[in-house]
Amino acid sequence: MKRSHFLTLMSLAALSSMSFPVLRAEREKSKPACFELRTYYAAEGKLEALNTRFRDHTMKLFTRHGMTNVAYWMPVENPGNTLVYLLSYPDLAAREASWKAFLADPEWVAAKAESEKTGALVEKVENRFLGTTDFSPEMKVPAEGSPDTFEMRTYTVTPGNLPNLLKRFKDHTVELFTKHGMGHFGYFTPLPGQPGADDTLIYFLYHASPAARDASFAAFSADPDWKVARANSETAAGGSLTVTDGVKSELLKAIDFSPVK
Repeated sequence: MKRSHFLTLMSLAALSSMSFPVLRAEREKSKPACFELRTYYAAEGKLEALNTRFRDHTMKLFTRHGMTNVAYWMPVENPGNTLVYLLSYPDLAAREASWKAFLADPEWVAAKAESEKTGALVEKVENRFLGTTDFSPEMKVPAEGSPDTFEMRTYTVTPGNLPNLLKRFKDHTVELFTKHGMGHFGYFTPLPGQPGADDTLIYFLYHASPAARDASFAAFSADPDWKVARANSETAAGGSLTVTDGVKSELLKAIDFSPVK
């Protein structure tokens, strides 16, 4: 091999090796830093009208103003007439700018007024600002065999134990969920300074059906590896990592206009 050719190859290899950290850094920078979990409580008899407004107007206007529509769900059992959805933004400042522009958009003002001729569609709105954990996967589901059921789980943690809970998930729980047939959509904690930032984990799983969900959790709960991981983590922490009744679960179904189904 000629010396000039060898030096060229070596230079290319060096550039390539240096580029990978740069590319990784660029990918990290491009990830949304802020997610917003929003829950709307529809007025009596107005849930379908609310969904229609999202389907026909709201989602495209969100996109116009720089918001990313991640997923839209309704609870499987929905006595509260709720709509649950997830948006993402580059950061909180971008979120504020996007919503300001959206609310002032003449098309939104007109769509809202037209849809509310017989009364407001929404009685109450709840929202939380979230960031992904370092073990949260890319938020997608299989193209084939799409899940029938999503599950939103919210954990409230005993004082000082959120890092211990996250470590248990990262080192054990996520892998064991996979082992027992559960799919992972996203793992989040509230952004710093937000309510629950020190004691809350919110995550989404997906399942083939509610019955499959029950079977998966039964197998997971009985798994000896889980029992050991749980016991070790609680011994190290001096007790349970979650408060009494600190684990909440809600089964959800994706709406027809949800980007993720």
